[in-house]
Amino acid sequence: MHLFWGAKAKLVDAKTYNNQVKHNLSALGVSTVGTLSMNKYELAKKINELEGLTNEEKSELLKLLRSQKKYGLVWEDKPEDAELRMVNEQPVLVEVPERAIVSDDAEAPNHILIEGDNLEALTALSYTHSGKIDVIYIDPPYNTGNKDFTYNDDYVRKEDGFRHSMWLTFMEKRLKLAKGLLSAKGVIFISIDDNEQATLRILCDELFGENNFIAQIVVASNSAKNNAKYVSVSHDYLLCYAKSIENLPQGWAVDKSNLEGFKKIAKKLLNSGLSLDEIHSELLALVKYPKYYEFDHYTYVDSKGPFRASDLTAPGSNSWFDILHPKTGMPCKIGTRGWAYSKDDIEKMIGEDKLLFGKDESIMPQLKNYLCDNEKSLPRSILFFDSQASTKWMKDQKLDFDFPKALDYIEYIETMYPANDYTILDFFAGSGTTLHATMKLNAKDGGHRQCILVQGIEKDERTKEDKQICKKITYERNRRVIRGYSTSKGKYVLGLSHNNLRYYKTKLVPLEQTLNNKRELMRLSTAMLCIKNNVYTEQEMFGGKKLNPNMARYFANDKTKMLVIYNEQTVQTFVKVIAGLNIVGKIMIYVFSNNSYAYSDDFEDVLDKVELCALPAAIYNVYKDVIPNDVVGEKKETLEKSMDDMEGEL
Repeated sequence: MHLFWGAKAKLVDAKTYNNQVKHNLSALGVSTVGTLSMNKYELAKKINELEGLTNEEKSELLKLLRSQKKYGLVWEDKPEDAELRMVNEQPVLVEVPERAIVSDDAEAPNHILIEGDNLEALTALSYTHSGKIDVIYIDPPYNTGNKDFTYNDDYVRKEDGFRHSMWLTFMEKRLKLAKGLLSAKGVIFISIDDNEQATLRILCDELFGENNFIAQIVVASNSAKNNAKYVSVSHDYLLCYAKSIENLPQGWAVDKSNLEGFKKIAKKLLNSGLSLDEIHSELLALVKYPKYYEFDHYTYVDSKGPFRASDLTAPGSNSWFDILHPKTGMPCKIGTRGWAYSKDDIEKMIGEDKLLFGKDESIMPQLKNYLCDNEKSLPRSILFFDSQASTKWMKDQKLDFDFPKALDYIEYIETMYPANDYTILDFFAGSGTTLHATMKLNAKDGGHRQCILVQGIEKDERTKEDKQICKKITYERNRRVIRGYSTSKGKYVLGLSHNNLRYYKTKLVPLEQTLNNKRELMRLSTAMLCIKNNVYTEQEMFGGKKLNPNMARYFANDKTKMLVIYNEQTVQTFVKVIAGLNIVGKIMIYVFSNNSYAYSDDFEDVLDKVELCALPAAIYNVYKDVIPNDVVGEKKETLEKSMDDMEGEL
């Protein structure tokens, strides 16, 4: 892996040259050389195999290819096992129903936890959530070489010459899919450290565009690397990119970091019996710490809380009058400028205890600006979060997981986005802090955020057995948060029961043309349509008749109705039933078919009651591919089980 760039002095020649390359390589099916989707070595091989070119012409094409320069990253593409598996198999999601947690509240948000390779999971989510995710947060492996990163089931070690190439290959594929999942107003946050920060920044510039870069935030902590030789590193980074900076919502504002902690300390000092000056000195010392640096001016406190002292004067003011000191009764000092407020306003402020007076009239009075009126601010480029509380919580719950993210840190990230009803995705879920933070925030501000987590399968280096992190850590943690739990000291903590959690595993469906593969894809794709439309409750009856699940399935809740028809030959049967229904709202209808026919003519008489939906393109394309050449027998069987022949069943 290395960086490369072209000489500025050759920009004009390079433009002409690029046009030559585009022209000469058009026969290879490459439209833009600067964004080659093909590995350059594969392309070189294809050039050598081209018919109709002389050896000299081939040599010239190869020379042009090899001399192509641009600013960016170059690395050796190292294929993944997961990528190779998906050549002949289609990833889908399969629910584990016994791990579902369903609230009695019909309005509860639906959260999703997926166990499996995140490349497969992201591919499956591209069928259900393409352009629907507003916020992505990930904490990928940092590629330290200390057994933190696996590639094709093996730990990548520090001395591996392809360590950076493997990591970039790994990340590029996943970030490309992630970009497709982001909505037009979406944003992605990525935690990283110095091992790959520089390469990740350039990679994200290429994938998301430099113009969509928002910030690189330094996240300080109270811990440092134990093996430091020269500098003790006590920070990570948080990269932030928009899908489209033009569409990004405005109004980014967050609570000041460690707000509640600072207010708690200030209150304690107020009740300690110390004088105002002594409290002021204590708070001045406190705000020198990185943890509380956002409160550097709020070094006074009274019964209303912390406040900062502001100047009462204004340049060019003609407002001159005496302000009497409340203790001495003498006029307070007046500076070279007049008061910023009228006499009536000042008297009102004095009555409301909004002025800070010195020990006597020799000190000019100041205005109290309370923290409670200014608790939010733009996110800052330097943050401080202590992960010790999260680590202690995990240990208290006997959940064995190293280095969980600080809960308040993830809450902070989620509140940066100016909404409380979005979908957030974390495809390096780890201990599941992102979901925990999402549920906690919803409980705090009444939001309706929905969270999707993906946790891969990690194997023990020695035994090669699955560590079952998703089931034993990620799921178990959030199950307790929803259901409630007891601490090691016997204190019971009420659960955040206003939440649904559904557990899925990735599964690969073979692309071979068999009837079994066709049926399996229809069955599993139905579950994914449920995810796509956020409707999970299956109904046994439709139009007063019991459904044959081999013919169709019906899902409905208070907001959504969805009918999935598995054979186009039964469409007219369902049209007749729908015509007799008295319903509020429309029924979403999906029809599995080997053609792109929209069925609008078939449903013409009931279009006021139905919404005809196309199968997601990826599912439709796979469905066509797995249909056996001869399915006449199956069609005949389906027709024999029509409504008329089944005595009241569909």
